[in-house]
Amino acid sequence: MPTTHAVAAPTDLTASPTEPDPTTIGRLLVHCRDQAGIVAAISSFLAERGANIVELTQYSTSSDSGEFFQRTVFHLPDLQETKEDFAVQFGERIASRFDMDWTLNDAATRKRVAIFVSKYDHCLMDLLWRSRRGDLDIDIAMVVSNHRDHGAAVRSFGIPFFYTPLDKQGKEAMETQQLDLVTGNVDLVVLARYMQILSTDFLEKVGVPVINIHHSFLPAFMGANPYARAKDRGVKLIGATAHYATPDLDEGPIIEQDVVRVTHSETAAELQRRGADVERSVLARAVRWHSEDRVVISGRSTVVLT
Repeated sequence: MPTTHAVAAPTDLTASPTEPDPTTIGRLLVHCRDQAGIVAAISSFLAERGANIVELTQYSTSSDSGEFFQRTVFHLPDLQETKEDFAVQFGERIASRFDMDWTLNDAATRKRVAIFVSKYDHCLMDLLWRSRRGDLDIDIAMVVSNHRDHGAAVRSFGIPFFYTPLDKQGKEAMETQQLDLVTGNVDLVVLARYMQILSTDFLEKVGVPVINIHHSFLPAFMGANPYARAKDRGVKLIGATAHYATPDLDEGPIIEQDVVRVTHSETAAELQRRGADVERSVLARAVRWHSEDRVVISGRSTVVLT
């Protein structure tokens, strides 16, 4: 009688891996002076606690006493139950040893975001759409505007819309109303073409990072109608910059930038349309990187650990 052999079914290499439970995924972001043993110390600490590193990105500004940055994503089955003790032990054993600035977050805790907008809606609608599709790791808690224009569109996404006009009571009263809305309720404010300059008082009191988007013509084409003025000057590149807002207008740490090449044949309206496309994509990337704990501020600059 012939001998038969069982043949194993072929492995389906195209099958998608099971998505991990986000409550078991931690993100550890550190920043300190570069020195020997940092990576080994972090890795050993995680291994002792039974964590498996699934992603690691690091950067040093110099091999000789530069600044060191590292983002570590790890899987730990009991992260939710042990997160508080994890933070205490890491702070005492690792962070204090290397004098680190550090944050620990889990993938299940999405950033709650407030979007500020005026009349231009292209960045607002792009963020709403990306958030609904799950392309951004955020929960949009509210949209705040000094105009009524976008109320119906925002509410169609099931998101609260708050109208805070700049009226005869003045800017201070408007910002007080805005602070009452966002303080303690969000982790991030995004200025999606919000055409009001935030006061130093607002930035000091809001208590969370603020990301702004603007056309990269600044400072050469500040003020109204920048695309028409750029057309008059015959620009060959247009673009956008996303940065953290600071009291120094448009001088905060830059997160992301991009440009597109244009020609003399394009009208000011075409430049504005193409510029809006760049603004959407640049702001979306900046919000994504911030929400995924990839951005570290270092002085007037940032390091984005992608």
